Amino acid sequence: MTTAMPRPAALPRALDAPTPAPRTARPDEAAALAALSRPFVRSGALRERPVSLYAAHAADFLVLEAPDGTLDGCVGLRAYPTDAREDGELAGVVYNFCVAAHRQGSGAGAGLLRAALVTARARSLGALFTATTGSAGLFLRHGFTPTTAHRAPRTWAQSLDPRRDARVLIRTW
Repeated sequence: MTTAMPRPAALPRALDAPTPAPRTARPDEAAALAALSRPFVRSGALRERPVSLYAAHAADFLVLEAPDGTLDGCVGLRAYPTDAREDGELAGVVYNFCVAAHRQGSGAGAGLLRAALVTARARSLGALFTATTGSAGLFLRHGFTPTTAHRAPRTWAQSLDPRRDARVLIRTW
């Protein structure tokens, strides 16, 4: 599940802070990924995931690292076979997208999403899907459009919790 929390007023230091290039997470950062996600889980914006999942799927995550080594943001990107196609095409799913409160409004989220889009194209993913309980504004500004879960990879679509009433979005090239 991917979403964004309401954005607080941008802090002047957040605007002045350089935004490092996103990098792939390491398995030893699983606890940090879980901690970064925790406020979003408490707000209902993200589903809770065990630390073991973050460790097992660390390579899915792009992260922004602060100068002090803490994580300021993360986004997961996983490839799935497309069910309706027989040519072996893959689709991607953007998930567990979050940015620390002190970095919201600084462009950190947009930078993470752009990095996920570049990664998806480099991996020849034919489409990207996401689900959000938020406004979806960032996704819409980056070319995502509303769609239905029926168009998404079946395994991922079946994992969506209908009680969350998430909007499913797609980005194609």
